[in-house]
Amino acid sequence: MLKTLLARFRLSPQRAGIDDDIWQEVVGTLPFLSRRSTHELDKLRTLATDFLADKHFSTAHDLPLTEAMCVSVAAQACLPILHLPSALYRGWTGIVLYPGEFLIRKTVQDEAGVVHDIAQEASGEAWEGGPVVLSWQDVQASDALAYNVVIHEFVHKIDMEGGEADGVPPMLRRLHGDLTADTWCDVFDPAFEAFCHHVANVPDTHWEVFAANSLLDPYAAEHESEFFAVCAEAFFVAPEAFRAEYPALYTLFSRYFLQDPASGTGPGDGPSATPVATL
Repeated sequence: MLKTLLARFRLSPQRAGIDDDIWQEVVGTLPFLSRRSTHELDKLRTLATDFLADKHFSTAHDLPLTEAMCVSVAAQACLPILHLPSALYRGWTGIVLYPGEFLIRKTVQDEAGVVHDIAQEASGEAWEGGPVVLSWQDVQASDALAYNVVIHEFVHKIDMEGGEADGVPPMLRRLHGDLTADTWCDVFDPAFEAFCHHVANVPDTHWEVFAANSLLDPYAAEHESEFFAVCAEAFFVAPEAFRAEYPALYTLFSRYFLQDPASGTGPGDGPSATPVATL
């Protein structure tokens, strides 16, 4: 599909750093970044620089590719790994930007066991071992309440580090200590089940109001991996609201990502750097 749809393919240039004006423009247009400390922004800029040197950007349907677009995606993609190893994004290089939503084809099985090939519109897609595909229109909509397609898809990439995405990210003992897959699931699984129950019991007459006002996109009920990614959007983009509505999940995500965005602090927010860990 990509061979027929890509309008151009460009490699991200090797660079010593990101242009100051472009970096300030990107941070200024993303409120959840501009509220971060100077220390965290400096670290994020370094991570984004390395990310841009490692990944290959391309576009579809004649979408012009600019330096600012690449920097914006890189900064948002690196936020979840601000205090985690960058090796969580290893093993793949491609990032494809579409002007708007794009069609993806999937095979689904209905309740009767019949398999169907369907096409559906998507704003983002992360392929296991392959590229991340993003709608640039949706990337620019990241200032909406608890919505961020870049963070969503790159959290999927973190989830996929251990194989198929299942909502349980890889735990690193040197960083996460006693936070194991089991302790993660002790909090995460009941929260997912409660959210699914809540979504399933919204009356049809109230669905549109619910969907428009829910902090978490109802799509999160589709699968544990989607619940993880949608919660991560809220954790990074609307941390105060996420902490207020889902305190146990907020604490869990804070332990995993080693960040406390609602309080504006993190283990790397100071002269002592985050412990080094490898995968």
